Amino acid sequence: MDHHVKDLALADAGRARIEWADADMPVLASIRTRFEAEKPLAGMRISACLHVTTETANLMRTLKAGGADIVLCASNPLSTQDDVAAALVLHYGVRTYAIKGEDTETYYKHVDAAIDHKPNITMDDGADVVGRVHAERPEALADIIGGTEETTTGVIRLRAMAADGALKFPIVSVNDANTKHLFDNRYGTGQSTIDGVIRATNRLIAGRTVVVTGYGWCGRGIAMRADGLGGNVIVCEVDPLKALEAVMDGYRVMPSAEAAAVADIWLTVTGDLNVIDTAAFEVMKDGAILANSGHFNCEIAISHLRDMAVSTREVRPLVEEFTLADGRHIYLLADGRLVNLSCAEGHPASVMDMSFANQALSAEYMVKNHASLEPGVYPVPADIDANIAKLKLESMGVHIDTLTPEQEKYLASWNEGTV
Repeated sequence: MDHHVKDLALADAGRARIEWADADMPVLASIRTRFEAEKPLAGMRISACLHVTTETANLMRTLKAGGADIVLCASNPLSTQDDVAAALVLHYGVRTYAIKGEDTETYYKHVDAAIDHKPNITMDDGADVVGRVHAERPEALADIIGGTEETTTGVIRLRAMAADGALKFPIVSVNDANTKHLFDNRYGTGQSTIDGVIRATNRLIAGRTVVVTGYGWCGRGIAMRADGLGGNVIVCEVDPLKALEAVMDGYRVMPSAEAAAVADIWLTVTGDLNVIDTAAFEVMKDGAILANSGHFNCEIAISHLRDMAVSTREVRPLVEEFTLADGRHIYLLADGRLVNLSCAEGHPASVMDMSFANQALSAEYMVKNHASLEPGVYPVPADIDANIAKLKLESMGVHIDTLTPEQEKYLASWNEGTV
């Protein structure tokens, strides 16, 4: 089997961890059981560019159970779990191209390997496959019926493409499903980002000033978890509504220029460019720690920091120290890449259960409905979203009320008012 992974000898350890994650992914397991029987993806070639983790492995198992022919590559050079990549090749028969720490050239060779698969469906985490197909590999468009996208960053890119008339096929925005962003982005990113910072640095959060730039669902989750560990949380925002919400949630809100002078730990989750830049570096405290949980490593202006530094060194794995001319030290985690996946293991399986259920069911939806969809970005259908929530509650042993016929009639009527 064609593949490029670090070491197939790691496969048994990877399989054990994949099985451990699977035990906490009951919704995806139930979909896999149905897919095994119905084969809704039979004959479909799927090229997936996702973080190669234990949870992703269980999604690949589900897609394969549904009849799909799959190739998987990494969606970030530092997020691959090498034992999982080996297990996917050796134990689950999934062609995988991913090595933790791969350089940029290798990364795009792996993306090209996924495109060489001549996919019918693309499955992206950051839109790198879609972007490369449109920009450099247009011959692949002939076979593609549609795709899915899982990240906020990727959806931003795809909507920009659609607005320019550049997007050539329909894509379901898995990120916008309520059972994805309300849970994965908030609880998954919140826990895993703080986990990554702690694993990388072994620093106490309590009593430290933690700055969070971006107060979308990811920022909300990070702020919540930092606050829960005793951090003094500051939020930086450009959106007045989100800034107001952060204030009402009990956090201090201020411009980055003010936050820079007091930050002990600064975390970015904006999906934008250079949100921590030279002006901030010039006033940061000695010992400030910088990390990013947005998809691309562009949120921290690393090249500007490197230009300002008189020396650099790695003081711990994935912790780079920048010494400035005045003697201050600034510490960058994981080269500004996703700290939750680079320095930890990414989101816990329980929350990825819903995200990857959306991926699997959106792929099935695309197979059934692509002929009626124009090129563009589409939401996950509401019935799929609601069904995933229902299945998740059932798996947790949680039961809820149902409306009576009288209540349904009342909610659908307009001719009853004050009595």
